[in-house]
Amino acid sequence: MGKTVILGAGGRLGAALAREWSATGEDVLAFDRQSLPLGDPARLEQALGDVDFDVLVNCAALTNVDYCETHAEEAFKINGESANELALLCEQKNARCVHISTDYVFDGKSKTPYKETDAASPISVYGASKRMGEEAVLAVGPNHWVVRVSWVFGPDRASFVDQVIARALNEDKVDAVNDKWAVPTYTLEAAALLWPFLRQVPGGGILHLANTGACTWQEYGQHALDCAAKAGLPLKATKVGGVPMESIKAFVAKRPVHTALDTSKLLNLGRLAPRPWKEAVEGYVHNRVAAGVWKPA
Repeated sequence: MGKTVILGAGGRLGAALAREWSATGEDVLAFDRQSLPLGDPARLEQALGDVDFDVLVNCAALTNVDYCETHAEEAFKINGESANELALLCEQKNARCVHISTDYVFDGKSKTPYKETDAASPISVYGASKRMGEEAVLAVGPNHWVVRVSWVFGPDRASFVDQVIARALNEDKVDAVNDKWAVPTYTLEAAALLWPFLRQVPGGGILHLANTGACTWQEYGQHALDCAAKAGLPLKATKVGGVPMESIKAFVAKRPVHTALDTSKLLNLGRLAPRPWKEAVEGYVHNRVAAGVWKPA
């Protein structure tokens, strides 16, 4: 077994991959944003130039959609140019690059889940910068993977699930957007689903990695609250109200409306089936309640 380098190990997905894969005996070398930030080629070469690895998984990115919209140069440097630098380094070492990307590379006009073969057409700086990174990685060599995820949640860093439950424990009213659709991705399942693509699955290309189905933020939040109530949490709010996306005045960048990802390629190549998003959320909430994570203020 070789060595796997993970960048962005301080985030939701990177932390889960590092922990779960290390537990299987994988030799993992993990870097968070502080220990190895993107955008500094000299520092990248200093950190990894002499390291013998055969897989590099890049979970690092500038992901604040609205920040990217007003800091385009930085977004393209981190999400685009740095992806190219990482892929070139991997190519030099005859290593595989697995680059994590996003559903925001699509314009969101499709009413059916996007396949890997559907054309990317981003409508924000964030989406365009991530697409630039995808194209760079795929152009460097045929054995690298671009892996798109959406609405990532898991135990290593608070996400929408955690936020809506925390609010419902202490507030009488909870609202969420009811006119944007995507599909959640549970990090612990993602670790298992992505595992074969490190070394077992030949070739490369684009891969959609998510749980199955689709939902709005409101439906996502409502299911989380239903699971929390079922698990015995003393919620003040038991219903999630719906609000239109255009009412969120804090949004600077455009958001694509429909970005559910089709995961049939993942199943066909990896031979592992992702669970429906509702089952994944229920399992996550059950585990967090059992661990005593959420408590009223």
